[in-house]
Amino acid sequence: MALGLTPALTPGFTRGVADIDWSAPWLADWRAVGEPLAQLIRGGMPQPEALNTQTGAPVRFVPQAELPAGQAYEEFIFAQRCVPTREGLHDFFNALCWMHFPLAKQRLNVLQGQAIAQAGVGAVRGPLRDAATVFDENSALLQAPDVLWQALAERRWQEAFVELRPMWKDARWLTFGHAALEKLVQPYKSITVHVWRVPQGLADLPAIDAWLAQDLQADKLASKPFCPMPVLGVPGWWPPNQEPSFYTDEGVFRPVRHSPSLLPQ
Repeated sequence: MALGLTPALTPGFTRGVADIDWSAPWLADWRAVGEPLAQLIRGGMPQPEALNTQTGAPVRFVPQAELPAGQAYEEFIFAQRCVPTREGLHDFFNALCWMHFPLAKQRLNVLQGQAIAQAGVGAVRGPLRDAATVFDENSALLQAPDVLWQALAERRWQEAFVELRPMWKDARWLTFGHAALEKLVQPYKSITVHVWRVPQGLADLPAIDAWLAQDLQADKLASKPFCPMPVLGVPGWWPPNQEPSFYTDEGVFRPVRHSPSLLPQ
């Protein structure tokens, strides 16, 4: 699928692993593991079985039917070290995240499990569980120079993406949230992720994963120190963003609405 194009969907069409464009730049760190698994699933292997052929995750993937009625999803994972898995893109990308960020995913699950043990499962998740869910579903990780990060955090979009565009060569972006990756299979301009800053100097995924697992502290996470950002603004990810006017759309690239003193550092 060519970047910048949105395929027309016929009635009843459901996106699946066959629709993943593995050449997309946001999948560069996921392709080596993900594409062979997608091929197994396309060949007819049930998704949990296919995912278990990859040994990089600290959990097993089991059919959704193994989740007992009335038990919270996160609580089941915490107790059984098994992830209930449905067919489809959402749970496929969730599994890939377990394989690439095993320590961080375990940390998020521990936080969820502890919160459930303490407060139970209610109609409202509470600030910690809510933030953990946002991170798990829709976050991205960014290593970037201070000046670039500050421009993003303050939503100075023209500065971050146009004036400082050459600086992106010194930045590294990793999409973490599996819901965000699912959306990107059929990309559209307004897809927005919640960015968590990673210090520069961490060279590979295992180092980033180890650091992230330590950084995901309950108090910090509950404060939601995220930097919201339309993901297709990343230079090189979307042909239309080569034009400076791409970033002037305030319906997508929204101006800041709170004090800079409260922005993530």
